[in-house]
Amino acid sequence: MRFRSSKVNEFRLWGLALTMGGMLLMIIGLAGIVFDWGQAGRIIAVIFMIVGMISMLVSMGIYFWAGMLSTSAIALDCPECGRRTKMLGKTDRCMFCKTILTVDPKYQPTAENETAASHMPQLEPNRDHEHKPH
Repeated sequence: MRFRSSKVNEFRLWGLALTMGGMLLMIIGLAGIVFDWGQAGRIIAVIFMIVGMISMLVSMGIYFWAGMLSTSAIALDCPECGRRTKMLGKTDRCMFCKTILTVDPKYQPTAENETAASHMPQLEPNRDHEHKPH
């Protein structure tokens, strides 16, 4: 079984990976100037800096997108660990204990997640964040 996380955490992971990769590319590109490789070193530095900056900008977009998705996610309490988690779509995983959560009564577990989903209760979304009239 592959260890997976919640969808929001997966987006954040990809954002972090692109941030670190972009910084690493820019640092590698800087070696062309620091070690004085001449004109070729400057060209390498420019190419790596541009690719690294593009990676950082894509990372920023992913973080923004994950934040926007997180604001519209269903907040509920995990039946396993009891902590408040957010759920995107009809099925997702707990952000903390990785338990499979669903609000779909017709959900059929696959071979990958059969053991975790065998004792899975059906969940009702918690609507505490909605405004109630005074």
